Amino acid sequence: MLRRRANGETVEDIQPDPLIPTGRREGQSPSLSSTCRAPAEHEKTQAYPEAGETAHADFAALQQRDRTASSYSALHTTWR
Repeated sequence: MLRRRANGETVEDIQPDPLIPTGRREGQSPSLSSTCRAPAEHEKTQAYPEAGETAHADFAALQQRDRTASSYSALHTTWR
């Protein structure tokens, strides 16, 4: 998609071609807004690569904390 935009194709021309590989909308074309959003998100990740790494680390820490809290509450309710 990025290559086609760089060659001057409009988003409306590109939008019907790609297909969603998995999920609820498998085999369908992405919406026009998704087609517009993808290049913007790519540019953002290229400009701030450390932001993605930080977000992944924060999410992993949050999941670990939630697992610990849920196992504690399961033990706590067992002993009552």
